[in-house]
Amino acid sequence: MNWNKLVPLDDRVLLQFEAEEKQTKSGLVLPDSSREEQYIALVLAIGLGKLLDSGERGRMSVKVGDRVLMRVKGHIIDEERQISIVSESNILGIIFK
Repeated sequence: MNWNKLVPLDDRVLLQFEAEEKQTKSGLVLPDSSREEQYIALVLAIGLGKLLDSGERGRMSVKVGDRVLMRVKGHIIDEERQISIVSESNILGIIFK
């Protein structure tokens, strides 16, 4: 599937997760049990924002191209490319360069 043509609904975000680091900068390999469960992902697409009671849309905090920090991956919809759709509330923060 061409994920560039998918527009998430409401406050959902289409993400592509980066490969997990399995070793430290000094070369030590980390076992799965010692790594903290945090994931970095690239925002591929965003919805229009949550529909508020007033009928207006809430503003999205992220934009396409942002790198974000996640605590969970959510439901992976493309295992090969590590693509997922999550609610914006599952994003912990934006990573600035």
